[in-house]
Amino acid sequence: MLRPWDLRIVLDRASGTPAWLQIANAMIEAIRRGRLAPGTALPGTRDLAARVGVNRKTVQQSYDELIAQGWLTAEPTRGTFVSAELPVMNEQPAPAAARQVADPPLRRIAPDLTVALPRAGVLSFDDGAPDTRLMPAEFLARAWRRALLDASRRNRLGYGDPRGSPALREAVAEMLRADRGLDFTADNICITRGSQMAIFLAARLLTDGGDKLAIETLSYPPAREAFRAAGAAVVSVGLDEQGMTLEPLEAHCRAGGVRAVYVTPHHQFPTTVVLPQQRRILLLAMAETYGFTVVEDDYDHEFHFSHRPMLPLASGHGFSRLVYIGSLSKLLSPSLRIGYLVAAPSVIARAGAEICLIDRQGDPVTEAAAAELMTSGALKSHTRKVLRIYARRRESLAAALRAELGGAVDFAMPQGGLALWVNFSPEIDVAALAARALGHGVGIVPGQALATNGFKTNGVRLGFGSMDEAELREAVKRLKRAVDSG
Repeated sequence: MLRPWDLRIVLDRASGTPAWLQIANAMIEAIRRGRLAPGTALPGTRDLAARVGVNRKTVQQSYDELIAQGWLTAEPTRGTFVSAELPVMNEQPAPAAARQVADPPLRRIAPDLTVALPRAGVLSFDDGAPDTRLMPAEFLARAWRRALLDASRRNRLGYGDPRGSPALREAVAEMLRADRGLDFTADNICITRGSQMAIFLAARLLTDGGDKLAIETLSYPPAREAFRAAGAAVVSVGLDEQGMTLEPLEAHCRAGGVRAVYVTPHHQFPTTVVLPQQRRILLLAMAETYGFTVVEDDYDHEFHFSHRPMLPLASGHGFSRLVYIGSLSKLLSPSLRIGYLVAAPSVIARAGAEICLIDRQGDPVTEAAAAELMTSGALKSHTRKVLRIYARRRESLAAALRAELGGAVDFAMPQGGLALWVNFSPEIDVAALAARALGHGVGIVPGQALATNGFKTNGVRLGFGSMDEAELREAVKRLKRAVDSG
C-alpha cells in the first residue's frame, strides 16, 4: 500500500529507555494528539525499522505491545492500523480550537462577499456560470499532456514570464484582433488566474486611498470589493434599461476624486442590458475630460444570441484611458483559472511586477494547452457548439418562468449572457423566498446582495448555463412551490 506520508520517529540513543519502548511511546503520543487518526494504516515493520535505524524485531516488539494495549490492530494480509476503538485516555487531546493561541491581529475589514458552495440535492441558480459538463475534456487532456511532455523535455517547467507564456498571450491577442477589433500585440496582454485576479490587479494599479471608484448601483460585488481593498471609496452610479446612466457619473466627476469607472457594457452585470453606442462614446469622452480610467469587464463576450456582439469599448479607443478584462472561464471551466488583462505596455509591465508579489506566475502547462486550443480552432468550434446549447437553455428557462410563475415575475429576454434578470412582484419578499427555496431544493441569491450603497431591488439573477433543460424546468417548479408556500 502506497502512503502519502512518512511516520517520523527520532530515537534518543543516549536514553536508558529501550528503543522498542521509545517507538511505542512515540506512537501513543501521536495517537493521543490526533496526528494518527483511528483507522490510519501504519508502515510495515521492515519499512519503519529502516527509517528509524533499528532492527525489524525491535519494531515488531513495539507493534505487539501496542496491539496488546489496544492502540493498534493487525489485519491479516492488510497490515497494521490504528485501532478504531482506542483505550480510555486519562488526558484527552484538546480540541483543535482550544489548542490555538489567540488569533493574530488582522488589518482592514473583511470583504462583504458570500461564496455559494454546491449543496447536495439542491438545484442552484448561480450568477451565470457555464456547464462544465460541456467542456471539451478529452481534447484539453490531450493538449495538456502534449504541453507537459514538451515543457519537460525542453526544461520549461521552471519560472517564466509573470505576464504569462508568450504563446498564450499571442493566441489571446490574435483572438481579440479577429473577433473584437482590438488592435494590439502580446505586449498589451497579461495572463491572470481568472478575470477576478485581473480586476484585483486593475484596482491596485489604478486606485489608492482617497481615490473614488464609480460603479453602478447593481454590479459585480467581487469587483467592488477589490477596489475597496485597494483603498478606493465606492460611489454609486444610476442604472436603467440601457445600462449605466452618465449624468450621475458626471456629477461625481465634478465633485472630484474619481480615478476609475468599472463597467460591464456588453451584458451588464447583473441586469444583462447592453450599453448603447451613444453612451459608450460619451463615457469615453468623459474619461478624457475628467481623467479617469474605464475598467471594461467583458466577462462573457462570446455568448450573444440576437445579433453579432457589439465590439468592446477598447476596440476604437486604445488604452490611454481604458483597461480591458476578459476570461476563458466561461468558455471552458472556471477551474482552469485563465483570464487576461489588456492595457498599455507600461500598465502590463506593472501588472507583471504585482503578480510577482502574489504568486510569481501561472501554470505554464495549462497556458500552453489553452494556447493550442485557441490556435488549432478547437476553442472556436467549441464556442459555436455551446452557444447553440445555451440559446436553447435561455428559451427553456424563459418558458418555464412564464408557465410556472406567470404574473409573479417580470423579465426581458437578454440579448446575451448566461443569466436572466428577473424582477419579482413587490409583495414577494425575495430574501424570505431565498430562505424558503432551499427547503424546496432550489437555490437563488437575492439581487440585494449585488446592490451598492443601500440600493433596493426585488430582482434575482437566474443563471441558466450550468443546468440542462430538464434541470431548469425542475428548478423553476421547485421555485414555484417556494413562492406558493409563502
